[in-house]
Amino acid sequence: MKLNQVTVGCLDYNRSVAFYRQLGLNQIVDSPPRYARFETATGETFSIHKVEQTGPSTTLVYFECDDLDQIVADLQAAGVAFDTQPTDQSWGWREARLRDPAGNPLCLFYGGENRLFPPWRIEQSTQEERK
Repeated sequence: MKLNQVTVGCLDYNRSVAFYRQLGLNQIVDSPPRYARFETATGETFSIHKVEQTGPSTTLVYFECDDLDQIVADLQAAGVAFDTQPTDQSWGWREARLRDPAGNPLCLFYGGENRLFPPWRIEQSTQEERK
């Protein structure tokens, strides 16, 4: 199984497109006023789709950034508001939180080796035993 993309709802298509482009995503599909798809620098895709209303979202989208502190500083200088500043977490990541124009929560983070290989990662032999 492979993750294809993450899609979140948007209330204002143009505002949301501008927001995600400002974050640095490359827009690869433009189907106003209902749908847009973006690509990250490493090829993953992220989409928005028009909805009539949004409610509290339980989905948290993570975008990894190699230079998190500089990216947050640049975005703040451009007027993007953050809920939390870059902060070191106990699980070894550095994270900053914000919301898109529709209120969807986002986390910009740097995980380094701890993203795929945290100290508590389940070893392959343990995974095979569980099957």
